[in-house]
Amino acid sequence: MELREGLILRKHNLIAVFFVILMLCMSSVSATCNIIVITDPTGKDPNGAAAGSMSFAQNMFQSTFIMSKDNHFAVLSGGTGSSEARLDSIIDAIANLEYNTSVSSAASLASQYNGSRLVIGGPTVGAAVGGDFDAYVVTVEDNSTITVTPYSSGVATLEPGKKGAIIHLRNSHGNPLYGTADNVRKETAMNIGKMIRDGYPATTILSESMGEVAKDSGEKHGGGAVNLVSGISTGDMFTPTQMNSTGFSMDEVYSKTCENCGWGIGYVSADQYQVCPICGNELKTIYAYEALGNAITVSDDSVSVSVYGSEEQGLASTTKQVVQSSVNKNGYDATSIAKAINNGINNGMIVGVDYVEPKDINVKKDSKAVGVYYTALIGDRTSPAWDLPVDSTFLSILGSIQTVIGIILLLLVVFRSRLLKSFQNRKQ
Repeated sequence: MELREGLILRKHNLIAVFFVILMLCMSSVSATCNIIVITDPTGKDPNGAAAGSMSFAQNMFQSTFIMSKDNHFAVLSGGTGSSEARLDSIIDAIANLEYNTSVSSAASLASQYNGSRLVIGGPTVGAAVGGDFDAYVVTVEDNSTITVTPYSSGVATLEPGKKGAIIHLRNSHGNPLYGTADNVRKETAMNIGKMIRDGYPATTILSESMGEVAKDSGEKHGGGAVNLVSGISTGDMFTPTQMNSTGFSMDEVYSKTCENCGWGIGYVSADQYQVCPICGNELKTIYAYEALGNAITVSDDSVSVSVYGSEEQGLASTTKQVVQSSVNKNGYDATSIAKAINNGINNGMIVGVDYVEPKDINVKKDSKAVGVYYTALIGDRTSPAWDLPVDSTFLSILGSIQTVIGIILLLLVVFRSRLLKSFQNRKQ
């Protein structure tokens, strides 16, 4: 959910209604891993601040964190308290942030709600964690000195103007790797500090950290991540397709891509391809945490792709790969993008949707964004009907004729001997 500039208290009731409805449908929406990384506290680097959440638990939808594109902050929620308590703490924090309250003051509001946790931050305002938490605050000075400090409950702050990060991590009950969180939290915090010192962008550090946490602690089902400077989100790339189920695991393979021509395809369809069908080059396997970093990192050739009209599993990721490849070859041309998507439908890479036309492609070259508007196929069909140069009525008539001929042939086979004998008797 994105909160536009000028959001005030009268809008909070609408947010509350949305969250209450969502939470009543879910068994749990509590993130156990929250990370905010800030590598450029001036806010000038387009990849200088990022935030993300994930958990072993079910229902890790993107509603577990809120991003303001205009004010460049994120509010990540979690904790052991009730859904209602977390909801109230989020609303209070947003209301305070809208009136320029510091992130530490906004995060401290979580302590007023039993079991709730808030992790809040942005490139120029710093970051803070408040409420019920076990976290490390990482700071990296201009002289490359790294400080990693543990905190437990209350409020912990990464001051504005500082490079650093906050990582919260606990294990969910039922996680086979339960008991690993303390060590993984510390090791990941130290690795974050080293990557900040070595000059990696926040988006890359966040994705690598989420991959490390997923593999080593088992808290791996992705809600998603956001680029707090550029306002880019992973959207529903990793969220569950159904209520009360887990999302995509950050340590699992997500797609394959060709580094030569840019073609790519998401899993499970990627299993069918070992080499690129376009240029024959060997395909590179991309893990989910790597795909997360690619999705929120701004580069000269990056494209933000939004998919509408269908929630077919894997559709968004595969469409992104196809659009990226088309843009690399032909630029931001709606006709070329539509042709590439339709080729993907024809060869079975993209399923469950009808063919698209250039008018279904919304291109915004200045912001390097492409929107694709699909029409979902009816029923269980995976591919659209062929566009043949004959009328469908003619095909129906032809089908009926073929059916009649088939019945006649069947009768001839069944009564062959009787017909032959009858024919011979007539000759005599």
